[in-house]
This record gives sequence, C-alpha cells and structure tokens, in this order.
Amino acid sequence: MDKDEIHLRRLPAAAPWGPHGDSEFHGVDFLPEDLSEVPEETGMRVNKKYSCLPAEEKGIHIINIRAIEDIGYDQHESTLLNSLSKNPDADCKYGLYFRDGKRKVDYILVYHYKKSSAGKTLSRRAQQNDSSVRSTKQDQPLPGKGVQLEMGESEPHMDYHEDDKRFRREEYEGNLVEAGLELERDEDTKIHGIGFVKIHAPWNVLCREAEFLKLKMPTKKMYQINQTHGLLKKINSVIQKITEPIQPKVAEHKPQTVKRLSYPFSREKQHLFDLSDKDSFFDSKTRSTIVYEILKRTTCTKAKYSMGKGEGRKKETTLLNKRRKCGKYGITSLLANGVYSAAYPLHDGDYEGENVEPNDRKLLCEEWASYGVFYKYQPIDLVRKYFGEKIGLYFAWLGVYTQMLIPASIVGIIVFLYGCATVDENIPSMEMCDQRNNITMCPLCDRTCSYWKMSSACATARASHLFDNPATVFFSVFMALWAATFMEHWKRKQMRLNYRWDLTGFEEEEEAVKDHPRAEYEAKVLEKSLRKEHKHKETDKEKLTWKDRFPAYLTNFVGIIFMVGLTFAIVFGVIIYRISTAAALAISSTPSGRSSVRVTVTATAVIINLVVIIILDEVYGCIARWLTQIEVPKTDKNFEERLIFKAFLLKFVNAYTPIFYVAFFKGRFVGRPGDYVYIFHSFRMEECAPGGCLMELCIQLSIIMLGKQLIQNNLFEIGIPKMKKFIRYLKLKRRRSLDHEEHMKKKQRYEVDYNLEPFAGLTPEYMEMIIQFGFVTLFVASFPLAPLFALLNNIIEIRLDAKKFVTELRRPVAVRAKDIGIWYNILRGIGKLAVIINAFVISFTSDFIPRLVYLYMYSENGTMHGFVNHTLSSFNVSDFQAGTAPNDPLDLGYEVQICRYKDYREPPWSENKYDISKDFWAVLAARLAFVIVFQNLVMFMSDFVDWIIPDIPKDISQQIHKEKVLMVEVFMREEQGKLHMLETWKDKDKRKGENCNNHSPRLSRSHSGSLSSCHSYPLDV
Repeated sequence: MDKDEIHLRRLPAAAPWGPHGDSEFHGVDFLPEDLSEVPEETGMRVNKKYSCLPAEEKGIHIINIRAIEDIGYDQHESTLLNSLSKNPDADCKYGLYFRDGKRKVDYILVYHYKKSSAGKTLSRRAQQNDSSVRSTKQDQPLPGKGVQLEMGESEPHMDYHEDDKRFRREEYEGNLVEAGLELERDEDTKIHGIGFVKIHAPWNVLCREAEFLKLKMPTKKMYQINQTHGLLKKINSVIQKITEPIQPKVAEHKPQTVKRLSYPFSREKQHLFDLSDKDSFFDSKTRSTIVYEILKRTTCTKAKYSMGKGEGRKKETTLLNKRRKCGKYGITSLLANGVYSAAYPLHDGDYEGENVEPNDRKLLCEEWASYGVFYKYQPIDLVRKYFGEKIGLYFAWLGVYTQMLIPASIVGIIVFLYGCATVDENIPSMEMCDQRNNITMCPLCDRTCSYWKMSSACATARASHLFDNPATVFFSVFMALWAATFMEHWKRKQMRLNYRWDLTGFEEEEEAVKDHPRAEYEAKVLEKSLRKEHKHKETDKEKLTWKDRFPAYLTNFVGIIFMVGLTFAIVFGVIIYRISTAAALAISSTPSGRSSVRVTVTATAVIINLVVIIILDEVYGCIARWLTQIEVPKTDKNFEERLIFKAFLLKFVNAYTPIFYVAFFKGRFVGRPGDYVYIFHSFRMEECAPGGCLMELCIQLSIIMLGKQLIQNNLFEIGIPKMKKFIRYLKLKRRRSLDHEEHMKKKQRYEVDYNLEPFAGLTPEYMEMIIQFGFVTLFVASFPLAPLFALLNNIIEIRLDAKKFVTELRRPVAVRAKDIGIWYNILRGIGKLAVIINAFVISFTSDFIPRLVYLYMYSENGTMHGFVNHTLSSFNVSDFQAGTAPNDPLDLGYEVQICRYKDYREPPWSENKYDISKDFWAVLAARLAFVIVFQNLVMFMSDFVDWIIPDIPKDISQQIHKEKVLMVEVFMREEQGKLHMLETWKDKDKRKGENCNNHSPRLSRSHSGSLSSCHSYPLDV
C-alpha cells in the first residue's frame, strides 16, 4: 500500500475516533451515520456496506490521513482537503461556517490540549514511521474495553489525567455524531494549546428537536391584527408621529398590521409552515438553543482511564458500571470536570470595522448599545431575536421601570421645589433661626461639650424642611400607588410580549427544563451510591434526601446568621466612630469647628458605610453562591431561586441596615440629661438634631444610593471588564511574540468569542435594580429626589448593559421564559414593605405628627407659633451627675441655670420631675393611629389599582382567542381536504370497477390480469 494513501477505517461506537490524540484530526469532518443527510458536495464516497450494519455495531467513519503534508490531491477527490485551498478562512467567513463554506457553525466546544515541545516536526516524523508499526498500533483496542495496555507498548510519556479527558471527549463527540450533529475540529489556531470543536445541526436534526421542544414556528397563514378605530386611532397616529424620532431604526420595531399564525413545529405538518428558505427558517438563536439541548441530553459514561491491574482495575470497572447506571456526563458535567473549558454559540459577526457585513450584532451595537441613542426606545424584539426571551424580558422590564420613573421623578421634583418655596414661610424653622429666642440647649456630650444656642442649628432646620413638609406625605401615598401601577403595567406589557413572541401556553416546556438535574447533583448522587455499594446495599434510584443535605442546611443557617451579625457589628462600629469623633471634635476651640461637628461626623460616617457596603456586597455575593452550591439543588431553576433568595437577603441587610438605624433607632434611646444611656460605660448614645433625624436620613440615603450606583453599578461594570480585557490582551501579546506565524493569521470568529467574558447570568443585573427599587420606594418620604437619580442612572445602565452584552460577553444560550420569575414576587414584597416603612418614617422619624398634634390640640391661635418651645423640655443644671457637667459652663458668656433638650418630659419644678409627660402619650397615640390609617388606606388603594387594571389587555386576549379560532379553521380545512380527496379516490375506484364488470367474458378472460389489478387498487389506497 502506498504510504500516501488515505484509508477509510471503521471503529466501534464506544470509541469512535480511535486511540489517536486530538491533534491528529486537524480540519477533519466527522460525518453522521446517515450520509444521505449530508450535502453531496460536502459528503464523502463511502462503500454502502456500512449502512447495512446492525444498530449495535454502528460506529463513526474516520479518515486517517498519512503524511498529509506530502499529499498532492486535486480538490474534487476529497472534500476533506478544504484546508489546503488558497484561502479557506474566507470561504468559511472566518469561522462562522465549516470549511466547506456552506454548513453554519451553531455551537463551539473548547478544550485544552498539550502539544509536544518539538511541535509539528515530531508529529510529521511520527506519521512517517513504518506502516506495519502504525497498523499494529491502530488495531489495539481502546483502554477501558477489557484489554490492558502495557506501558512499553504505548506512548512512553503519557499524562493519564489528560488522556482520560481525551477519551471522554472522544466518546462524547462520538455520541453527538450519533445524535445527528456534524462536527469539525480545529487545533491550528492562534491561541496556543486550545482546540475548538465546531458543531452544525443539519435540517433533519433541527426539525426533530424543534418538534421535541414544541417550538412555536410561524406558519403560512397570516391574519390581520385588530386595529383601533375612531378617536383612539387618531390619538395613536399622533403619538406615533411624535415619537418617531425616538424609535430605533430596526425592522422588528415597526408597528405590524398582520401577524403569522404560529403553531408548535411538527414534521408531519411541515406543509403548514413556510419552508421556502430553510436556511433562515430556524434563526441562529433557535439553532444554538436546539444544539444546547442536545449537548445537555447527550451523555458520556466512560470511566477514568486506568493503567493498573487487579484490584485497581476492578474498582475502575465498578466505577464505570456505576456511572453508566446513575452518573452520566452531559455537557454541564464535562465543563465542571474540565474535560471542556468552554461551550458557547457564536456571535453573528463583527460589530465594528471596515467592510463588515450587515448582521444583527452590528445593528444592535448601532441602535441599542450606544450612548448616542440613550433617548431612543429599545429594539426589544431584536434583542429577543438575538439573545432569547429571558434576556429580552430583562431589558423590557428595565425599560418599563425606567419609563415609569419619569412621572415619579417629576412629582419628586415638584415636592422638592415646594419645600424650597415654602422654607421661608415655615414657622418652626424661623423660630429656631430667631436669635431673639435665646434658647440655651444642654451639652451634646459629657464634660468636653458646653451649652449651645439653638440658633446655631438654623441651617440644619431650614434644610430639613426641604424634605420634611406636608407634601412628602402626599408623595409617599403617590409612590405606593406608583409601585402598584408599575407592577400592573409590567404584567400587561409582559402579556403583550408573550403574544408577540409566541410564548402563550409555555408551561409544558418549563416543566421539561425544570426536571433536568444539574451536574453537581448527579455527581453527589453517584458518590452516595458508591458509598452504599461499598457497604453492599441496594442502590437503585438514589437521590439526595434532607439527611444528606442537613450539614449544608446547618452551614447555610449558621453562615447567614453570622453574615447578618457581621453587618450589625459593622454598623455598631460606625456608631462608636460617630460618637467618639463627635466628642473629639467638640473639644475644638473654634466656634466654626463646633458648629460643623454634626455635618462632619455624618458625612464621614456615611462614606465609611458606603465603602463597607460595596466591599461586603461583593463578598456576600460569593458567599451566597458558595452556600447554594453546598446545598446541591437538583435543577438549575432550584439553584437560581435559592441563590437569589440568599443573595437578596444578605445584600438587602447590608444596604439598608445603616439607613434603618438612622430612621428608627437613632435618638430613641439616649435617656435625658442627668440620666443618659451609655455604651461601654463611656460613650453616650448620639442624639438627633433639633430639626429631627429626617435630614440625616436623607443624607445617608442619598450618599449610599448615589455612591452605590456610581461606583458599583457603573464604574465597576465599565472598569472591571476593561481591565480583564487588557489583561487578556497582554497575555495574547506575549504568546504572539513567541509565534510570529500564528500572529500573522486573522482570528477566527470562535477564537475572538473565546477571549470574551463568559455570561454569568442575569442575577447581578436584576439584583442591583431591585436594591435600587428599594431605595426609590422604601424611604422615599425622606428623599423625594430618589426617583430622579434612579432615572438618570438607569438611562446609563440600559446602554451600559447593552454594550456589555453585545461587545464584552460571549453570546449566551437563548433561554425561553414567559416572565421574570422570582424577581416579580420580590418586587411585590418590596412594594408592600414600602407602605409600612414610609408610614413609620412619616409618623416617627419626621415631625409631621407632632406638628399636627400641636396645631389641633395645643396651639392657642391655630398657628405653629410656639411649636419649637412645646417640643423642648427643661433641665436644671444642678441635677447633672457627678463628672458629667461641662468643664466650661461660662462658654456662652453667662451662667446657665436651665438648659433645654428635645423630649416630652415634666419640668424640674414639677412634682414628678423628668417623668414622661402626657404630651408624649398623646403624640405616640397619634403616631400609631397614623400608621394604621395610612397603611390600610394605601394598601386598599393599591389593591384597588391592582383589581381595576386587568392583567391581560383586552386586545391581546381577543387576538389570542382569534389565533385559536384560526388554528381550528386551518385544521378543519385540512381534514375536509383529506376527506374530499379520499372520496374522489373512492369514486374513481368505483367507476373503474364498473368498467371492469361491463367487459365481455372473452375480454374479461383475456384481461384477467387487468381485472385483478382493478380489484387490488382499493387495497393500495
């Protein structure tokens, strides 16, 4: 046999590609068993005897090319020599297609392999060895088939771990070929040590899987969408003309008047679908989804490769049998075990550069992922077409949320401007700023602090009115109704999208996805079954019980309690910092220093809180994932829900604990002069400012919210991907300097995408928006400008996320979903909690209720004059405890006998001096009554909004009903056509039978064969 001859060999299905290393198959097409399904120009002539083998003996045809460097074949002799053409990369559009330039790459598998130090020279020498030696090597069975390999007869330098991975890849990829997929391998890439397996799903596989997944595909039948009439039509036309400049310039976003009827794909009913262009019938998103389902479903049961004998071999055989029985390696397991390093679908092409062919990615980059189009609507339908329904729903929700922030921001600005306009008319703040009142306040700390004038807190009092005025109560009610309206509006928008995207009746598919076990769960079940078998117990149908998970549950409980306790401890530490820093600054001899103590302490403490929150956010995210992983949830859906719950709980506590402290605890447990409450017997609990704690709450909320959005949501999302990209660039530059020949080649599409960041899920994106939603709704009574800052942030956030998805991340696998899942329930919970928290903020943190009580119960002239004096109690300085009186009692220039402090207590000349007065109980009763009335009233109004707005728009429900009726009509017509055709055949047969009976006996005898043929016709039909 000539040394340059190409041999066609047959290998068993269990080891489809023989014992050769991965590097021996550069650019070789792995063909499916049914070669008739492969296009003629890409197929290879194979003896027909292979198609007649029994099913259990079917394998994969392999081409073994000997001394390929010296082969001088013409192109028509074998399509496997495509790589020898002048410009194969241009033919395959630089990685978007197979080397034949016709089969599209639907998915990519990436793996690491080790090249010998001698590189291609040694490989070429090995291929030119004596043919008898190579033939002997090829005839050896694969490891794990019951025949042992001797160390001397095999490769002398073998990495058993890498060899095990290679054998698993061979079996897995062979199973993929048996499933109907077509593969092509490429190890001759610019990335050293990285191999790529390109996967293509042929038409018959796409049809089979689309039917299995019940994918709704457009049929030939088109129907008219109901249009509005009369006044509504004119209004809609005017709105369309006004909003035309802010509409994206994409075809999918234009209003449609007709819609194709959709129906779950069926191979038996292919005539219903428009198959005029089979290449575009399944778009790239659908193709990658189908391939991913096959990758998850296809398993690899090969045990670890073992060179041992005796007992070690028995253990390997036991492990192999066990894996075949209950532990199967799908793509998720293979990725987790490092057999493959990555798996992803390809982007449609480049999004920038000269001579770039038009594609959806480029269009998304221009009309969506650009800061220059921040004022435009999002092309949600194109986003869904490219990334899938789940990501499309996220951006649709983010767009609806951002739109709904516009009216909330306008009302918040009006409330803030109302406070600015009425600040000079606010009687309580005017009284506090009046120098003639001469109100002397008690010291803010022991010994080092002296008495001070209330007028020195004038600026704080005036600023408090900007956020603590009657309009904030209205704004709290408005935001509660806004939250309910937003949820209802989103439900209606979601139904419209479900109708447009053909997601109605999607529950069956969700159940199918939900039941797929995760790789880690299968590994844990395998481990449990092996332990039981070691103890000689029956191990059929093993699963993890609560007893197996009890250590993980205990770890979760202890871990979450510890993290929450850590957050509380940090907040407590910041409180100690505030108290000690305030006492230290009070020693300052300058009046300006003493007057700015409160602002300095508050600002620095909030910045510390912000830094701690940002750091703990990242830490808690990693801890929540680890705690969820050790629980080993069975399905991806369970894993995601548990991860979301833990991450949200920890991040919610982390973000809002400092704010809750200022809103509800600061200044509540300070005691009174002469009987203060101390921490560690040395630090006095801090008090609220004379104008109340609402101003400090506003400062705390605004700095944490703005800082978190600016640093964590924007700078981190921009900076970290840029830094990772720069690091990857430096690594690739170092590799390129080592191999100048590879550097000169243009990168393939799959190489470019491999260098992008892997998609990590939507949980981080949703989480930051949910936390922001809490800032907007929970404490909006103290910060009416929160919706405005959230709106400005989201305008940037949408384009930032879009740019990240289009340019920075690998293309995620499209996942079908009809809603946003557990996030909707979290939003509803925050909306309900916001009503309660705002009720308490208004009644206990602000002075709104004390003002009402004073106005209607204690005011002599029906005005607010005298309110400040009414809220202050008196203290005789002679009642100070020993060692707590001011060191400089004459700091104000005169001796002080009576000082004032903010509380409702009896005066020192009363019989029950310093006891709580009846005014306190009156105000407390009013506060509690307000909480009850406000909460129930707003809850009722929210539920009324929920009830009065239908979840499904009327026109959408009519269109869904119309689709069902049209679908029934299509099938009725089809059945009628079949019946009509059958009746026609029967009539034709009857007439032929009559003609046969009317023949003469002689003619009948002479045409007996024809008569028999006439009577056999109905049987054929």
